[in-house]
Amino acid sequence: MLIPLLGLVLGIVIGLRLPVYFPVTYARYISIGLLAAMDTAFGGMRASLEGRFDTLVFVSGFFSNTLLAAALTYIGDRLGVELYYAALFALGYRVFQNLGLIRYLLLKEVTGHSRKLERRKDNKEGNGPKYRISREVG
Repeated sequence: MLIPLLGLVLGIVIGLRLPVYFPVTYARYISIGLLAAMDTAFGGMRASLEGRFDTLVFVSGFFSNTLLAAALTYIGDRLGVELYYAALFALGYRVFQNLGLIRYLLLKEVTGHSRKLERRKDNKEGNGPKYRISREVG
């Protein structure tokens, strides 16, 4: 868990220190790429905290998310439609969802709360939260 976080911080520091400028026409592609990278990093940290990290899933998820988001952006640019918003909202939602679960798992580890995260069984339509926090009994 520490290595992905260290890589993220190191990347941000290097990015802020180097005087690299990109043309405005690439702004959408760069923002989508950064969001895909953040989604993958937070997903990897979450999986690591849950004890189910897999390098192949991590790397393939990064490339598939980035390529799909870039393809949507490119196709949208060619059609004159803002298709990159779909990737922006989906990846943004996942970043905040993973960050919330990382926060929960870290707080649970630090404070030792007796609550557990369980998959919702009453969510048959698939909308709404997939997990709920309940008190452990016993």
